[in-house]
Amino acid sequence: MIKRIFRLLEKKRQIGLLFFYGIFTSYAQDLEPRVYANVPKDLNVIAAGYLFMNGNVLTDPSLPITDFTLHSHNLAINYIRTFGLSNKLARVQVSLPYTFMDGSQTRINGDVLTGSRTGFADMKIRFGINLLGSPALDKSEFRNFEQKTILGVSLVTSVPTGKYYDDKQVNIGTNRWGFKPEIGVSKRFAHLYAEAYVGVWFYTDNNDFMGKKLEQKSTYSLQAHASYYFKNQMWVGFNTNWFFGGKTITDGVADDSQIDNWRVGGTFSTPIAKGQSVRLQYHVGAYTNNGLNYYALSLAYQYSFF
Repeated sequence: MIKRIFRLLEKKRQIGLLFFYGIFTSYAQDLEPRVYANVPKDLNVIAAGYLFMNGNVLTDPSLPITDFTLHSHNLAINYIRTFGLSNKLARVQVSLPYTFMDGSQTRINGDVLTGSRTGFADMKIRFGINLLGSPALDKSEFRNFEQKTILGVSLVTSVPTGKYYDDKQVNIGTNRWGFKPEIGVSKRFAHLYAEAYVGVWFYTDNNDFMGKKLEQKSTYSLQAHASYYFKNQMWVGFNTNWFFGGKTITDGVADDSQIDNWRVGGTFSTPIAKGQSVRLQYHVGAYTNNGLNYYALSLAYQYSFF
């Protein structure tokens, strides 16, 4: 009887905490635990958060700009809905960020250029389905379900809704579409939850880049996450990713912009009331071969309901 009560408490905890997606994505450098989490169908999640980024990072990593330092304050609202599709657990996620940023670039002659941008960034839409290990269960059925290994797939679409100036190199929006198909595996080991995802970003061309056409090759990404859950419903996690590729071509001329970067970070989440929780995440570059060397700190609030 005691074990059954404990399992029911674990299920309630999963509903409130396992589903906490990262509401910000660092362009091709996503660090998003819980993307393929096991939760009931017909669940709604609203999340709002703040992200601070500092260092050599741009809103569009394809930009051929060097020696650039950026300070970025970002706000985002996120909505997630789960549902059943052919008796499989599926979900759709929509995220819309708003950005305040200022930066500087040191030119070869020593001159320093400064500037700032404010406005909406590109919207992200994720559709995913868990193919194995996570059937579409309602809240009452979910209480008695024992999770094993989950295999899921998803497609992330970056919609060019962000503010863009065709006569400026640095912009909030990217003025192009992006698509990332991904496959993920997750497994629960008592108090430990392990995940791994593999994905590829594909980009359309930006035909309005300073009067030129800007192309970017595919960017490959690998993520891994390990989280430990406490009996008081808090959890802490270790996050890491690796991303490679993304060479840019401007009017048919390729530049030395291919990336080979590795990032690490940590996550802390705790409930604050029924259906509510907050999450703190920090990540930083562990190895960087070509720009994108920055740190990021985010704080987010989540409310879940049926």
